[in-house]
Formats: sequence, structure tokens, C-alpha cells
Amino acid sequence: MKNYFQLGASVSLVCLIFLLCSWELFLAPFKNQSSWLVLKIIPLLIPLMGVLKGKIYTYKWSGMLILIYFIEGVVRSYSDLGLSSKIALLEVFLSIVFFLCATFYVKVSRT
Repeated sequence: MKNYFQLGASVSLVCLIFLLCSWELFLAPFKNQSSWLVLKIIPLLIPLMGVLKGKIYTYKWSGMLILIYFIEGVVRSYSDLGLSSKIALLEVFLSIVFFLCATFYVKVSRT
């Protein structure tokens, strides 16, 4: 069961990184040009190796970090229009999946 939570967290984190990068560069860039907002993926790259290796401490603090992306997705899903709004909902979904998988991974790893 522990491996499924690790796989779910890893896949959702990698997908979120690719989604945010493609969102800001190609799919729906801010003001129709490539934007500096792509730099928001940098905080997600910091816990990537720890999540892939299954380090419990990384799961603990990255679970709190992902809530920033959840909030951004919720706000942009209400404020943006068109494709950008739909991508924001996908960001919300991926951040929820990561948060739940990280939380359950820590819980299962402690027992």
C-alpha cells in the first residue's frame, strides 16, 4: 500500500511540474507571451528527488508546500477565462492528489 501512495505522489508531482511549465510557456501564457510565471515550478523541483526516493521528511513539508499551488489553482480557476481556467482546475486536482498521497504515505510509513 505504501508503494501506491509513493507512486501517486510522484506521478502527480511530475505531472504538476509539466502542467505548470507548459501552461505558462505554451498553452495559455500570461498576456499572450512567455512569462516569468514559469519560475513558479522551482519550489516544486526542490522536493522532487526526496519524493521520488520516498523520504518521509520530504513528504511532510512538501505536503504543506503543495497547498500554495492548490490556492493558486482555485483563485485562477475563478478569475481566468477559457483554457486557463480549465488548466487551473487540473492544477487543483493534481495538488489534491499529491496532498492526499503524501499524507497517507507518511501515515502508512509510521506504522
